[in-house]
Amino acid sequence: MTLRHALFLGTAAAFLPAAALADDAVSTDALYACAETADDAARLACYDAAVGRLQEAEAAGEITTVTREEVEEVQRGTFGFSLPSFSALALPRLGGDDDDDGQIDSIVSPVAKIERNAFDMAVVTLENGQVWRQTEGRMMSIRGVEEAEVLRAALGSFKMKLDGGRAFRVRRVQ
Repeated sequence: MTLRHALFLGTAAAFLPAAALADDAVSTDALYACAETADDAARLACYDAAVGRLQEAEAAGEITTVTREEVEEVQRGTFGFSLPSFSALALPRLGGDDDDDGQIDSIVSPVAKIERNAFDMAVVTLENGQVWRQTEGRMMSIRGVEEAEVLRAALGSFKMKLDGGRAFRVRRVQ
């Protein structure tokens, strides 16, 4: 993994007040600036100093690296909830597609169980622990279902397909 494929969260440039920013601020920009140094010895000294600051900041818990896979894992786990997300910050820096908005548009998971609630709506528990409740009144068969696909729909809503069948509206409840 290259530095281009990592995100340094909590860097001084992003989270410290301007008065706290000094020449020794922890930043990947400082590391990249070393490449501009023409003299070999000075460039090596620059790299050593910048990497040393990054290592110290990481050891102190001030920064961390997050891979694209880790970002996507968090997105899959929180899919369906309206939570603040760092993916909008992370994925563009990780070299994603230009038309990629950094959001996962669907998830597919085996179904752990399906029940009907008091209103005769399906409540689907996925093997990943997510629980989704049907929000529209159309009856459907829930027997023998093995897999569910949850898709992002219009205006922040979601739809679910059971074993590739017709989509119906759902809302995540857990």
